[in-house]
Amino acid sequence: MFSYLSAEKRVPATHPLRAVRKVADKVLGELSKLFARMYSEMGRPSIPPEKLLRALMLQVLYTVRSERMLMEQLDYNMLFRWFVGLNLDEEVWDVTVFTKNRDRLLKADVAREFFRLVVAEAQALNLMSDEHFTVDGTLLEACASMKSFKKVEGEEPAPPEDPGNPTVDFHGEKRSNQTHKSTTDEDAMLARKGAGKEAKLSYSGHVLMENRNGLIAEVEVLQATGTAERDAALLMMEAIPGDHPVTVGADKGYDTKDFVEEARNLKATPHVAQKRHSAIDGRTTRHAGYGISQQKRKRVEEIFGWMKTVGGMRKLRHRGLQLVGWMFTFTAAAYNLVRIHHLSMAFAEEKV
Repeated sequence: MFSYLSAEKRVPATHPLRAVRKVADKVLGELSKLFARMYSEMGRPSIPPEKLLRALMLQVLYTVRSERMLMEQLDYNMLFRWFVGLNLDEEVWDVTVFTKNRDRLLKADVAREFFRLVVAEAQALNLMSDEHFTVDGTLLEACASMKSFKKVEGEEPAPPEDPGNPTVDFHGEKRSNQTHKSTTDEDAMLARKGAGKEAKLSYSGHVLMENRNGLIAEVEVLQATGTAERDAALLMMEAIPGDHPVTVGADKGYDTKDFVEEARNLKATPHVAQKRHSAIDGRTTRHAGYGISQQKRKRVEEIFGWMKTVGGMRKLRHRGLQLVGWMFTFTAAAYNLVRIHHLSMAFAEEKV
């Protein structure tokens, strides 16, 4: 009739979530002062921000499609309850209350602080290089239908036969970001990966990767303009601490005269892949470090692959530049936590 085993005893000692939670709890402890300023002591108690962030971490790590499904998993999944810090008989939150509390963390930019402290933890463990980096970007498909991409000014169309899913014929119509805008996500812009590819409403997500172990050192999310990749790269390079010279690897999309000049102004040697008429020459490519950067830069695709397949960033679930940036940053922090665990396990096996 009675069980005296707690969730703590049910989770194996070697379960990878234990190592992830250990680092996450350390970071959340450093954010306690920020949480105290955000929440009033008056009124009804809300969801503790530590538990809310752990729940969002599970959504990223286990590719849970929606917050409603996340609440369902928390209701019966013992592992999820243990990670979040809920007792087995504790009631799960209403999904609407959960979303409103998440928005409160959005206003305080908690994801950025959380990511910064995870990076600091990796630096303290001597897992990150402070001299050699790689920049790259990827398109994130927006949570908006192409049917919502309508003219900003123009005649009102006739009412559709089916308002829930209207039939729209785009043939012969020229559409661009200058004349059209999405009615469901105004920050999303029409973009495509390359010539001949399908154009989709998208955002542009970017990472600055350190080359030693492939950890994310900085992130940036911008609207999908034609120059977003290079603009974001310069913003992230400015955030590199210190004033010592660094190297930054990149693909051919960054091989432009303006980007190379701006990178050198930031004391960064641009190790970009060369086009036919390149902005760099033998003064850069003759060094052995250039070849190493070109080899290492390919690992950045592993980051984007993880964030899109596991982290759920292939098709966005949120709308608006601020919220998309918040989730992208938080997903990057989750990737770093997993990567720190894997590196720590590998180093422990080498010592044995």
